[in-house]
Amino acid sequence: MNVLRVTVLGLVSLLAVRAEHFDVLIRGGGVLDGTGAPWFYADVALKGDRIVAVGKLADATAGQVIDASGLYVAPGFIDGHSHAGPSLAKKNLATAEPLLTQGITTVFVNHDGGGPSDLVAQRRALQANPLGVNVAQLIGHNSVRTDVLNLEDRAPSEVELARMAALVRRGMEAGAFGLSAGPFYTPGNFSKTDEHIALARVAAEFDGFYTSHIRDESDYTIGVVAAVDEVIRVARDARLPGIVTHIKTLGPRVWGLSAEIIRHINAARAEGVELFADQYPYEASSTGLAAALVPAWAQEGGAGALKARLANPETLGRIRTEMIENLARRAGAENIQIRTFKPDPSLEGLRLDEIARRKLIAPVDAAIAIIRAGGASIVSFNMDERDLRAFMIQPWTMTCSDGELVALGEGVPHPRSYGPYPRKIRRYVVEEKILTLEQAVHSMTGLPATVFRLRERGAIRVGAIADLVIFDLSAVRDRATYTQPHQLSEGMKQVFVNGRLSLVDGRLTDVHAGRVLRRGEP
Repeated sequence: MNVLRVTVLGLVSLLAVRAEHFDVLIRGGGVLDGTGAPWFYADVALKGDRIVAVGKLADATAGQVIDASGLYVAPGFIDGHSHAGPSLAKKNLATAEPLLTQGITTVFVNHDGGGPSDLVAQRRALQANPLGVNVAQLIGHNSVRTDVLNLEDRAPSEVELARMAALVRRGMEAGAFGLSAGPFYTPGNFSKTDEHIALARVAAEFDGFYTSHIRDESDYTIGVVAAVDEVIRVARDARLPGIVTHIKTLGPRVWGLSAEIIRHINAARAEGVELFADQYPYEASSTGLAAALVPAWAQEGGAGALKARLANPETLGRIRTEMIENLARRAGAENIQIRTFKPDPSLEGLRLDEIARRKLIAPVDAAIAIIRAGGASIVSFNMDERDLRAFMIQPWTMTCSDGELVALGEGVPHPRSYGPYPRKIRRYVVEEKILTLEQAVHSMTGLPATVFRLRERGAIRVGAIADLVIFDLSAVRDRATYTQPHQLSEGMKQVFVNGRLSLVDGRLTDVHAGRVLRRGEP
């Protein structure tokens, strides 16, 4: 009798669960849960901003039912390296359409050591307009260094290092997820490794991470392998996760070194160092023309000081000689495309060698003229596809964009601002089959969520935040190109941000549910 009573009560309870009413019910999709495990058919139910049920929910009802038959359901994609921060603080760009059409629901900003050092003020600016995506902040080493040392080429005193540490601590207390560094860029290139370790230890106190645009992605100074080893040392000595951000081997002189770098990272991980990388799936990078070609010593003191050095015949000659060498490192003037040049937009989209021919001058002199006129951002075609693939298939490599958020039609941005996530799925999963769909989605969701301590995102499971993307694998593709980048990606049928439907069939809804996240909070 007791057994029968328990059985009946259990059946009633089960029926009650099955008959539950939800806010949203996604029926019949192939669920990619973000862990890398094989996909499975299931219904996914939402209440408020949470996933509350995953399974066969045959008798359930909902205010909104979405038929996901023939589609995949995945966690919203996480972009661990984005330069969208400044644009997301603008009313006309805060809706983040180019991000949502890729399935991106969360971005990490203030990379390469940059961004403001006052994260409270940045948070207010980001919250001034309804956000289309979630935003997670980092505190930038270069910004902190500039606040204390300006752009001076020297080591900090003990007092100055303590002031820098206090600024990092203030950023972490304001909710930053970690410390970003850019020792390739001025003034980070004036810093030593011990400085990074000291500041990373502050981030470690808050369970933060250290991410670095490494000191050398080519053979400018210490070489790409030694630069990766520097990140390993920081992560080991500061006892926190280290990330080699937008990992690459830049230029023909270092092509093929991916194998050695992979060995070093695997060896460090085998020793217990928590080391990762992120990567965008393109053979071209993007940076400033001066950063790519002008030697670091000539950039001390900032743009004004550089302009004065270029006006001095003696220093100009030295700079010019070193710029010629740096052009060779980046595979020549024909592999540098002007991306944005406000003094003369007609040059945008042209290669440096073509500009030089039009002006009847040497490519290095065309570059110097552009820098003198205020500088330009560039796309630099400098990677070998074999290295790109070698890094991509590593289990510790996350997907990122390294992209900006730009207004449609503004300049000639790198296509990574519009398409890296669909591109990775289309090209490297569907066409080349070097990754499974589960691996690719894990690199976009569960892996970054684990590395960045987003404990309630990046997964499809009961209790997780309902950042979700429903996509048609046959239709997923990037459309942005290097010459025509302002083209939105396709194939994302629905995108949910914090449980609210933000994109339907590639079009924004009137819901903008993004949040500025704080470390340790949902």
